[in-house]
Amino acid sequence: MTARHDKMATLPHAAPGSLRAQAYASFQQQIVDANIRPGQFVSQRELMQLLGMPLGAVRELIPRLEAEGLLKTVPQRGLQVAHVDLKLINNAFQLRRLLEREAASRFVATVSDRELAAIEQSHLDIVERARSSSIDDDLLKDATAVDWGLHDLMIDALGNELISEVYRINSLRVRLIKLEGSTLSPQVLVPAMQEHLWFIDALKRRDAQAVLERLDHHIESAHLRVLGLPRPAMPWSLENPAP
Repeated sequence: MTARHDKMATLPHAAPGSLRAQAYASFQQQIVDANIRPGQFVSQRELMQLLGMPLGAVRELIPRLEAEGLLKTVPQRGLQVAHVDLKLINNAFQLRRLLEREAASRFVATVSDRELAAIEQSHLDIVERARSSSIDDDLLKDATAVDWGLHDLMIDALGNELISEVYRINSLRVRLIKLEGSTLSPQVLVPAMQEHLWFIDALKRRDAQAVLERLDHHIESAHLRVLGLPRPAMPWSLENPAP
């Protein structure tokens, strides 16, 4: 019995709603950890074991995942995780751009200098680690958390739970897409962090126009990367910063 199952065994009186929420959070984490792959087929019992949740909670979770387009029931085959195709890729990135542009417009005017300094330092720490040692799984995991953390922070700063929920669902689609294409691999880690630092520079200067332009550049770069196309070059880099 796994540690996760041991933990669940100690929660026999947990409320059904709480178990559903735990099951959903566990499903999200499995996508983040790449334990659930796009197009993968899985039975209810296999999903129960993967999530470490009781069968009843998994059965109640399935309709929500189907409604969100993250899972579908295929007759005679079982449950299938969302399959990545060109339409999904383009739709997900278009939605991401719409939501993040709104968030960034507000964020540039409301985020504090102290918060920005901490955000910038977390990115610089990742770049320093990448340049001073080999890029291992721990660094990739930390870099991914820093990467998505900034985007999540901007969205949540809007204070709109409906937008945050839509964004979280779409983020899961984007993560599935990146599993199918490419994620923060050793080859793209430093350039991705540089793009973020370039974006953070505009935030620090409170330049709303530059914030939106650089956000568009960053999202388009990610979009092109998962399509297997060359990402656009930044007008300047950390080595040759703009005046």
